[in-house]
Formats: sequence, structure tokens, C-alpha cells
Amino acid sequence: MQQIAHLVTPTHTRYSFTGGGVQLDLTFFTPTILSDLDILSRPVTYISYTLKSIDGRSHADVAVLTDVDPVIAVNAPGEPVTYSRNQTETQTILSVGSRDQRILNRSGDDLRIDWGYFHLSVPKDEESVSAIVRDTSVEPGGVFVTTGMLPIADDMDASSVVGRGDAHLATELLFHTVTDQSMTRHVLVSYTEGYAIQFLERNLRPWWQRNGQSVAAMLDAAEREMPALDRRATDLDTSLTADLTRTAGANYANLCILAYRQAWAAHGLVADLDGMPLVFGKENFSNGSIGTVDVLYPAAPLFLFFNPALLEAELRPLMQYTALPNRWRFPFAPHDLGTYPLANGQTYGGGEATEADQMPVEESGNMLIMLDAVARAEVNGKPNTALAAEHWTKITQWAEFLRGHGLDPENQLTTDDFAGHVTHNANLALKAIDALEAYADLARLLGKDDVARDYSKTAHDFAGKWITMDQEGDHYKLAYDSANTWSQKYNLVWDQILGYNLFPKSLRDSEIAFYKTKINKFGLPLDSREDYTKLDWSIWTATLASNPVDFNAIMDPIALWINLTPSRVPLTDWYDTKTGEQEHFQARSVVGGVFIKALTDKQLTDKWRAMAADKK
Repeated sequence: MQQIAHLVTPTHTRYSFTGGGVQLDLTFFTPTILSDLDILSRPVTYISYTLKSIDGRSHADVAVLTDVDPVIAVNAPGEPVTYSRNQTETQTILSVGSRDQRILNRSGDDLRIDWGYFHLSVPKDEESVSAIVRDTSVEPGGVFVTTGMLPIADDMDASSVVGRGDAHLATELLFHTVTDQSMTRHVLVSYTEGYAIQFLERNLRPWWQRNGQSVAAMLDAAEREMPALDRRATDLDTSLTADLTRTAGANYANLCILAYRQAWAAHGLVADLDGMPLVFGKENFSNGSIGTVDVLYPAAPLFLFFNPALLEAELRPLMQYTALPNRWRFPFAPHDLGTYPLANGQTYGGGEATEADQMPVEESGNMLIMLDAVARAEVNGKPNTALAAEHWTKITQWAEFLRGHGLDPENQLTTDDFAGHVTHNANLALKAIDALEAYADLARLLGKDDVARDYSKTAHDFAGKWITMDQEGDHYKLAYDSANTWSQKYNLVWDQILGYNLFPKSLRDSEIAFYKTKINKFGLPLDSREDYTKLDWSIWTATLASNPVDFNAIMDPIALWINLTPSRVPLTDWYDTKTGEQEHFQARSVVGGVFIKALTDKQLTDKWRAMAADKK
């Protein structure tokens, strides 16, 4: 069949195909509703097939095949798997999983889970045939293609090895006669894992399973609730797209839509032993770290916009880890909690990491800014300071570190570690200055007025010194001692959003004016050293603009890149601004950072946060 259309919305991906006088509309629907933790955690995607005749004739004996290769449930071909077929109240379920079920046995980046089970579920009210069949049955020239039917009885043993000749999960949806009246059938696909994360040596269950709900009960609930969920999600798609378009235009809305599901997909939502929600992000397409602070930081706007409780749930395990003196010995914040899905302690820099292996100013600044942003996201009309109050001693230690090291950072890495170490990094210093004001703000919210005045004075003093130390004519340098350089000062954005007012508007305006002279075909480079850029930071930088024309000067080349990039991969955040080619990263949660522009619209932010508040 020939593809004739496609449409991506926040929760749906829709395709249309034609062939043989029939149109097939194929829809993938994942209810990524960030305000509803129960639905958000439920590991189900719905696949719907809608058929209709487009040539004025009726077409008999039409069927659609859904075929699943068992490699989906293991890390690599050659691993042994087992199969099962079960009935629930509403569905027939075909399942496949690793035979050995070595739960939470490994960690890393370029790995697939090899415990738990993949499920292909067919509602009992859909006319269908479901079978576990040999791969040859669903290949070109196989039984389905030649006869239009699957073998009626399962023809495979209960176990096999993934590879040539293995068993597939297969469902044939029977449409019989297709006319000009649309007919729709659907299946559910899901992956259940029993235990999802190991945190400080304890295995934690997915949030949906926290009260002992079985897989069968979960899938039955998902099937029963599908119509209502689809209506909710479709309303979300329509409303969010309209809101984002009103805020910053169609190009910006389209970018946010592309980022929405990807940003959440790189996270795991689990229940701690005390029933509290914990969220763990994975540093995809890098080193596979879990709970990476400088990945949380760029992704934070997504959660601050829709549901700040999710960001709080990401920060909580980091604070718990650093509160253990025998586990974290440095006076600054950590980089990570381990390697996904094992969050048992930092792995960045190796097990014997020294201070030189860390990102001390980067991560300490990130944590203080995010903690203040969470506190500002009120609960029941009051600042949400509970996490900061519980860990005030540790937070104070990080603020003291930044007061001593933040204005003029030593030779160290930032979140853009691929760019290498930089001494006297001006953008990093901006983060430290913002973070000192964040600490002052937290102190004020907690009634520690003397501390608040002290640190706020330091932050303002540092801001004045920064302007003098970094200015070079009509712009500001990459580093204090680096003449004829420049860099995106994306960390300035929190001075606006959180209302710190440390730096004059004229500084932002002059930087934006300078950046407009450096834009290439597909965007603004990260700094003067290379032609590549970071997608998330570019939107943060564009958000510094005081008018739509300047914002779009940075946004519009990004929109062009989305449509013309030769790299057809899940949305990358690191690409070349001249060629449009992907540099390295893809499928990462940091793209949630593009919601930072929406976060500046208080009325809009309040609207979407209210949805999450209703679910508490």
C-alpha cells in the first residue's frame, strides 16, 4: 500500500495508506497524560486499523495482520524465550519473554530489557484469529500472504530460541467485507516487567503495580477505559496544540509535539517502599546513566509545565542518595545515580572518581535551580518546600560550594561535556549565580530571612562582576579569558522565569541581537568553536528574546531542519547547523526542554498544572 498521509499529535501517530481500492488508516495511541500518574505508568499502546472502500466497490475477505518478532522481549537474537496464550475477562493475550527472567541483571545504554513479558492483546469482541506461529507463516510467500489466513491452531512449542525459524506472535483481524462505511478494529501492545528499577539495592515495582494489580487486571482496565482515554487524549492533543500555537506559533507547537512522548518515554515511574512516586530518567544514546542531573535539568521544563510533582519525584532519589555520607562524599551535587536501571550510586567517572572527574558547578547549580522551581510550583496555594526543608543541610553545602567556586569556575565539564573542559566558563558561571539566588529564594520561602538576604546579596554582587568580566564589545564571551569568542547564554533563562532579576534586560537583548548575526541555515551554533548546536539549549536561548520576531529568528531555522534533515532518527538534540546532519544523540529526554517557552506563559502554565492538581 502507498502512504498518503501522516499526522503526529502529542498522544497519537496517524498514517493513511491506499491500495487495491481500499484505504487503511493506522493509529498508534499511547495515553501519555502527564497529569495522571496511574494512566501514565500503565504500559499500554493501542493500535487501531480503520478500513473503507475508496473505489465504489465492496471488497470481500479483507484481513489485517499484526506480527511481533520475539526479539522484542530479549536483548539479542539467540536468547531462549517462552510463549503463552491466556484469556482474561475482555481479551485474548499472546505473550513472550526471556526464558531465564534474570530480573534487573544488567545495566547499560545500548541494551534491551530481557526480563518481563511482551503482550499482544486482542479484545474478545473483535473478530480475529490469534496464534503463535512460525516466522515463515507471516513472511512473503507464507501462509498469511498466500491464503489470507493464519494457522487456526498454535503450531509452536512453548519455548524456542530467537532467530531464524522462531515463533512469532500473530493476530489476524477479520474485516470480511469492506465498503465505503469505515470499519475499525484494534489491538493492545504492552510490556510488563514486575520490577523496573533497583534503587539503593532495593527492587522497586512500576507505579501501576504498587497495589498488587495483576497484568490481566491492568490489561482489562486498559481495554475497558480505551474509549474514555482516547477522548481525553484527543482533547489534550487539540487543546495543547492550540495553546502552544497561540504562545509561540505553529513551528514551535510542532516541535513541542514531536518532543512530548519522546521526553517521557526515557523515564521510569516506580513506587518506593513507602508508596511515594519516584521517577528515574535514562541518559539515552550516551552512557546509559540513570538519574543524570544534567539530563534532568534540560528536561525539567516539560514537568514544570504539566506536573511539577514528576520533577519532585526525580529529585527525591538524588537527595536521598546524597544524604548518605558513606555513599556520597563530595561537597557538591552528584552527576548520576548509577547506570539504568540500577540506581545504586554514581558511576560517572568510575567507581573511584575524584573531584576532577565530576561536574561540580554544573550539577550543584542544576539541583538548586530545580529545587527552587519545584518549591515555586505551589501545592494548595502554598510553596512546595517539603523536599528542600528535609534536605536543607545538604542544599546549604552545595550553596556554600557555589559561593566559593561559581563566579569563576575552574577547568571542568558542563552538561555539554562533548565540547570538552573549559576554564572560566561564562555560561556555567551564569548557572552558579542563578543557583545562589535560587538558594536565597528557598531560604526566604522557609522563613530563613537572614540567610536569604546574605545569599541574595552575593548573587547580585556576582551578577555585576560577571558583566564586567565577560563583556566584549557587543556581546559576551565563551570564557572570561577567551577573546573573540561567544556562546549561547541559555542559563540566563531562569533569571526571567523565576523572577530573580539579577541581570538587566539589555543584556539579553544585546545577546539576542548578536546571535542573529551567527545563525546558519538550520540554527544557531552552540558557541564559536563548532557549527553544531543543541536543540534544547537553542530554544532556551530563543526564550531570552523579548519579542516574537527575535524568537522566531532562532526558531524558524529549527523548523526548517526538522523537515529537511537527512538524518531520519528519533528527534536528536545535537546536530550540525549547516548540513542538518545528526552529530550523535537521539531519542533523549532532554528534548522536554523545548517546553521552556511555554513555561514563561503563566496563564497557560497554570491551566495545565491545574489538571495535575485535580489528580492529587
